[in-house]
Amino acid sequence: MVRRARRINRELAEVYYYAHPELDFENPFQLLVATVLSAQTTDLRVNQTTPALFAAYPTPEEMAAADPERLEQLIRPTGFFRNKARSLLGLSAALRDRFGGEVPGRLEDLVSLPGVGRKTAHVVLGNAFGRPGITVDTHFGRLVRRWRLTEQTDPDKVEAEIGEIIPKKEWTMFSHRVIFHGRRICHSRRPACGACPIAALCPSYGEGETDPEKARKLLKYEMGGMPGQRLKPPADYPGRPAPPLGAE
Repeated sequence: MVRRARRINRELAEVYYYAHPELDFENPFQLLVATVLSAQTTDLRVNQTTPALFAAYPTPEEMAAADPERLEQLIRPTGFFRNKARSLLGLSAALRDRFGGEVPGRLEDLVSLPGVGRKTAHVVLGNAFGRPGITVDTHFGRLVRRWRLTEQTDPDKVEAEIGEIIPKKEWTMFSHRVIFHGRRICHSRRPACGACPIAALCPSYGEGETDPEKARKLLKYEMGGMPGQRLKPPADYPGRPAPPLGAE
């Protein structure tokens, strides 16, 4: 099982050589805010929303002093905007008051911030600070169970078990690759098994569409010839940027 897991990682690395966090950000604060906003919505919707948000409140100090109603309206497209606004106000105030306006680079400090759990903390640590972490979102948990690398459903237990079989230096990129695969090919209800590059390694092959031609029609984002989720994707991204808000 360990050998199979590591081979899956190697093969996904070849397919998704361009795997990256699908949230637009320019600094740790922007990534932290974007990740909090990404709960219960798509990264695309967050990326379409944050340009105006960061133009209005570029620093923790400015966001902490924001008018709650204005903040709510700016993040309204991401859903659950009242709860998210409270989290953003709280974490911004905490960064201002406890961390000198800087995002901390330690897990224990990050999870002490309002609205920040282990998943969000690992996204920030892995992508803003280069510190390896496993991001157990819905896609990640679903795929590692589908591949029978774990039977756990609790995110913390999934993180612990996968951390035992994937080398630590690979944790962040393995997370990106798995999430990319879940969003593009290995869908929840109808996986595109016939177009899957790791079909030979998957014990659940056949749960989805196995006909190659029909499976190709199920591919999403750049693999299906559609725009990605980032308005500003990395230079090596092989697809098209996402459209800004209102231009879909």
